Amino acid sequence: MATTIGDLVLVHVDKKPGFYARIEDILLDVKAGWWRVKLLVLTVPLEVYTWILEETQINGTPFTMGGTPVRLEKIESPVVREESPPPSPPPADPSVAEAREPARGGKVVSLLDRKKDK
Repeated sequence: MATTIGDLVLVHVDKKPGFYARIEDILLDVKAGWWRVKLLVLTVPLEVYTWILEETQINGTPFTMGGTPVRLEKIESPVVREESPPPSPPPADPSVAEAREPARGGKVVSLLDRKKDK
């Protein structure tokens, strides 16, 4: 699976996990076959790096920077998302919408009201 904009990567430095980053942008470089990869480095404070890489390096092939081994590893979220059906378009008449909506039984609680009670 190719790594692309918006993906989270774990950057391995010297064959050890170094830091997490999100790929913000991938643009063609002036050198044929190379890409400018903008990484939002998830550190405190946040930093932005732009590395010039080949497509295979973006997708996990090891490379070196100043003699130091580096590798990007795409990270997949462990959160399993439930598939939900697409929302239906709203009816033109609001009274029809009320008749179609099933009772949900939930109650909306205002956080402002909760603060007033205390």
